[in-house]
Amino acid sequence: MSGSTRSLPLRPLARDRAAGPAEQGVTRRDVPPFSLVGVVWDDPDSALHGSAQVRVRDTGTGAWSDWQDLDTHNADHGADPGTTERGSDRVRGATAPLWVGDSDGVELRVRADDDDPWWGLPEGLRLELVDPGLGATREEEAAATGQATPEPATYAQAKPHIGPRPGIVTRRGWGADEGLREKGFKYTKKVKAAFVHHSATGNNYTCAQAPSVIRGIYRYHVRSMGWRDIGYNFLVDKCGKIYEGRAGGVAKPVLGAHTLGFNSDSMGIAVLGTYSTKKPSAKAVKGVARLAAWKLGLYGMNPRGKTYLKSGGGNLYRKGKNVRLNVISGHRDGFNTSCPGAQLYKKLGTARSTAAKYQGR
Repeated sequence: MSGSTRSLPLRPLARDRAAGPAEQGVTRRDVPPFSLVGVVWDDPDSALHGSAQVRVRDTGTGAWSDWQDLDTHNADHGADPGTTERGSDRVRGATAPLWVGDSDGVELRVRADDDDPWWGLPEGLRLELVDPGLGATREEEAAATGQATPEPATYAQAKPHIGPRPGIVTRRGWGADEGLREKGFKYTKKVKAAFVHHSATGNNYTCAQAPSVIRGIYRYHVRSMGWRDIGYNFLVDKCGKIYEGRAGGVAKPVLGAHTLGFNSDSMGIAVLGTYSTKKPSAKAVKGVARLAAWKLGLYGMNPRGKTYLKSGGGNLYRKGKNVRLNVISGHRDGFNTSCPGAQLYKKLGTARSTAAKYQGR
């Protein structure tokens, strides 16, 4: 089964509907099975000034979950302003997706901020219910036992200051439906920096479920948000396993859609989970370091160094400004955002020093 996406329009929940759209949602209902949820709206340049909460019914037990928050600060992800991908009429605004596991019931409420109650919600709000499907079943079973088809690790440095090439689970390995994305590939000139993200999809997943989570994010980015492919170049799960993200070749400078304004000459690495208050695992941080040591090394970059990137436009730096950044930066270094979460951001120093050691520095 290749997966599916079900879209439900939000309706006013306020008792006096004439008062305005201060609260919209989806009333409790039965739905076909899904595992990942998010909210989208028409204008990608509009923000959701408010909160979004969802609760779901577990398919196996029939029990309803507590209310869970969706990360509404997702406008900082995406293709750079003025690019073909950003300018597509298919692109929508969206919350971050949330992994909820096998579910067959849903209820949603979206509330505007108290200081902007009547016009704080964007137009065209819809709830997206994503079934990631089974992917390539044999590959999924292999992933669950830690034997997913990775590109082989290389344990000897090819050249000075290029870290060993780690094992990488390919798109085939995590069961990507290549018919979802746009054909062809887009490249930038080089990879001068790595931006680290958290996926903000929550931490209630097992490492065996990571391929399903990635398929859900992929489908959400393409079908729900209108991007050409999954936005991140790579993803790392809590067990430290590394996954190929956007298609085009893991060693090549594939142009992603991860850090609005700084996608050129960079790559995006997303650690699966939410790390605002929860600390990332040591294995995940090590996975980021191993990947960065190799990929940045291919382009002559020191993980403990600094570099300059030209801003494509954003809320921290004007378009065209040359910005000095760490070679391994957090998403928040290029855009005013909480990503990659305070706890993961604190670990970037460890990732830099570990990556440098892998490069023999």
